[in-house]
Amino acid sequence: MFTRRSLLLIFATVCLLFAHTRPPYQYASSAAGAQNKPDNTFRTIHVFVALCDNKHQGIVPVPASLGNGQEPDANLYWGARYGVRTYFLQSKEWKLVAKLRPDNVVLERLVFKHIHKNYYLIADAYDGRHIRECIEKFLSSAHGMLKDTVTIGHQSLGVCGSASLLAYIGHDGLMDFTLDKSFIQRDTSRRDLIVLACYSKHYFGNFLNNARVQPLVWTTGLMSPEAYTLHDAISGYIAGESPQQIRARAARAYAAYQRCSVRAATNLLVSGW
Repeated sequence: MFTRRSLLLIFATVCLLFAHTRPPYQYASSAAGAQNKPDNTFRTIHVFVALCDNKHQGIVPVPASLGNGQEPDANLYWGARYGVRTYFLQSKEWKLVAKLRPDNVVLERLVFKHIHKNYYLIADAYDGRHIRECIEKFLSSAHGMLKDTVTIGHQSLGVCGSASLLAYIGHDGLMDFTLDKSFIQRDTSRRDLIVLACYSKHYFGNFLNNARVQPLVWTTGLMSPEAYTLHDAISGYIAGESPQQIRARAARAYAAYQRCSVRAATNLLVSGW
């Protein structure tokens, strides 16, 4: 017999299967640098993506091509039709400037520059089996415990806690495991957050209560964490909109792609505490 949670997860998975894979995008690699002082001329957005993984995550399985957490090209949250890589490559607001491979945990890092504003977006595709590490680094960054830079050409860009906006996309691993690590605010910086995962306000909020963060968009229930919601929320952020305006943008995008009412999407995607 299915439990209520099992039925809800099955429903969420059916929603996710509207995503379709597409051929890998080919582009040149760039060299990376780190540990430099960030160039404050530009603001950065750092997106942590835990690749969908049938084998290593507590999800209702999706088709094998979408749920291979070690293969970014077809992954539901990266190379699929509405994955972060595919969606931002097709965006008219962003231009790809670099593709990197930081280590064996982050299988691909893409660096985009906004075509009009002084913003860079750095998106990391974490091997799905390392979802715990992805979430820990996201939370450590939110508390200012982890800071780093990536060098693109002559620009040193802040990532992790050196970014102004941090985002997490993927399965809510905190529904499956507990974290033993303590997260303590290490500086006076205030960071903005977007957390697109099921029930993220509840599960991530438990670890962020003492952090100097402003949640712009997170969730109260099951959701499909695809890139259109992130993309439109970031558009509002760069335009200098209020958290409620950013939330409204995200809700409209989610409603359009998920074919639900804007009211339902607004109840799901919330801002603040």
